[in-house]
Amino acid sequence: MSIAQEIEKRRTFGIISHPDAGKTTLTEKLLLFGGAIQKAGAVKSNKIDMHARSDWMEIEKQRGISVATSVMAFEYEGSKINLLDTPGHQDFAEDTYRTLTAVDSVIMVVDCVKGVEIQTEKLMEVCRMRSTPVISFINKLDREGKDPYDLLDEIENKLNIDVHPLSWPIGMGKTFQGVYSLYDKSLRLFKGGQQLHEEATRFSDINSPELEKIIGERYAAQLREDVEMIQDLYGDLPVEDYLTGKVAPVFFGSAINNFGVKELLDTFLKISPNPKPRKLDEVAIEPTHKEFSGFIFKIHANMDPKHRNRIAFLRICSGKFERGSNYYHTRQDKKFRISQATAFMAQDKETIDEAYPGDIIGLYDTGNFKIGDTLTEGMKGVYRGIPAFSPEIFREVINKDAMKTKQLEKGLTQLMDEGVAQLFNFELGSRKAVGVVGQLQFEVIQYRLKHEYGASVEFAPMQLYKACWISAKDPKKLNEFISSKQRHIARDKDDKLVFMAESKAWLQMVQDNFPDIEFHFTSEF
Repeated sequence: MSIAQEIEKRRTFGIISHPDAGKTTLTEKLLLFGGAIQKAGAVKSNKIDMHARSDWMEIEKQRGISVATSVMAFEYEGSKINLLDTPGHQDFAEDTYRTLTAVDSVIMVVDCVKGVEIQTEKLMEVCRMRSTPVISFINKLDREGKDPYDLLDEIENKLNIDVHPLSWPIGMGKTFQGVYSLYDKSLRLFKGGQQLHEEATRFSDINSPELEKIIGERYAAQLREDVEMIQDLYGDLPVEDYLTGKVAPVFFGSAINNFGVKELLDTFLKISPNPKPRKLDEVAIEPTHKEFSGFIFKIHANMDPKHRNRIAFLRICSGKFERGSNYYHTRQDKKFRISQATAFMAQDKETIDEAYPGDIIGLYDTGNFKIGDTLTEGMKGVYRGIPAFSPEIFREVINKDAMKTKQLEKGLTQLMDEGVAQLFNFELGSRKAVGVVGQLQFEVIQYRLKHEYGASVEFAPMQLYKACWISAKDPKKLNEFISSKQRHIARDKDDKLVFMAESKAWLQMVQDNFPDIEFHFTSEF
C-alpha cells in the first residue's frame, strides 16, 4: 500500500471536555466498537473494579479522574484510528494543550445536564487558535437535562462557533426514546442499560404511521416538527466549514449506555480530516512528502513500574517511519538509531516496524528527547507550536530526605521533561521552585516522586506572581538587568532566563523601569 493510501486510512483526534462530562466513558465505548477491548470499564463505581482502560495511573484509579493523556490506536471499518483521551481537570490543562497540537480534529463532550462549562471554553480557545475541526457530542441524555435547542444556543454563544445538529433526541431522562440521525435519515431507538456492543432497533421513515405505534403520538408529532424545523434552519452540513473549524456538527447520545456512539463514529469517519500539512519552521510539509518527519509532544516516565523506562510520544507528520533507521534530531544536531518503537493501547504496548503520518508512536528514551523536539530523515527545522505557559501557582521544593537527593534530582528532571510542571532554579543559592497551573499537580508530583523515585518532598508556599521569560536586543542591557535583579532571576529546565515577579504591580513597575527588556508569558518567543 502506498503512503498516500495509508494516509487516507488514518484519523487522529483528541477527546476534550470539562471533568465529569463523560469523556473517558466515550473513549471506552469507541474502543469497544474498534474491538480494542471486550468490556468497557466504569470510571467511578464501587461495584466495578475494572477501571477505565485509559485511566491507568494508580492516582487516576484512586480519584476517578484522568491526569495524563492516554494514546490508543484501533482499527474500525478499514480505517486506522489514533485516539488521544486528554485530562479534563483544569489543573492538567497544559498536557491537554500540548496534546491538541498532535491531533487533526477534536470530539468535544458536553454534559446535557450542566451544559458548556468553563474548562470546555478554555479548550475551545486552543482549538480556535489552530482552526481545529470540532464535533460535539452532547452526552447523558438518559438524565433530565437542558432543552436541546438551549444547548445548541449555549454552544454557539459560549464557544463562539456555529453548530449543525446531525442527530436529534426524542425525549430526555426517563422519557428518552432514542435519537433520529439527520445525516442518514434513520431513527435509532433507546433501550436502557444497553452496556454491550449490539445493534438497537432501526426505523427509517419518520413519516410512516408506524412511528406512532413505536414511540406514541406525542413524541412522533414532536419529532416530525423538530426535524422539519432543523432542516429548514440548517439544511445540509457544509463539510468545508467543519474542516476549517467554523462549524461544529452536533450529536446526541448516552455514552454510558453505548447509545448514539456508533452514529458519531460512523459519521466522524466520513467527514473528519486525514493528516494535514504542518509547518517545519516556515515551510509547509505535506504528509505525502517522501522524507520522514515528526515531533515529540509528550514524554512519560515509568509507564511500566517494573522497568523504569521513559517513553517519548511522537506524532508522525510526513513520510514513513521504519524501525532500525537512523533519524536526525534537529535540536541536538545528530542522528539516532531508533531500534525500538511501540504502538499504544493505553498502557499496553506492542512493537511496530513501520508507521505513517497521523500515527502516534512511542520511542524509548534515555534522556535525549524533550517536548517539542523534531526528528527527521535529514531535513533541518522545528515543528513549532508547543509553548510552555507561565504557571499560576509556585511552591518551593523542600527535600525531606537528604540521603535521597540524587533520586529527587532525577525524579524532578524526568517529571519536568514530561511537562507535568515547570521547574525554576534560582541563580542565587540552591532554591528550586515548581510552577503549576493547578493545585492538584503538586499532589501528583509528590505522589510520583515518592512511589516512582523513592524521594520525599514538601512544597512550601512562595510569594510569586508570574514567571516571565526575558530577552533583549542588546545583550549589554540584558546583563545589566540580570545584575540588578539577581535575586529574582532563575533558569527553566532548558536553561532559559526567567524573571520571577513577586506581584502584578511590581512586575508592571519593573517593565516600566526597564523598557529594553522584553517579558514573555510563554517560552516560545
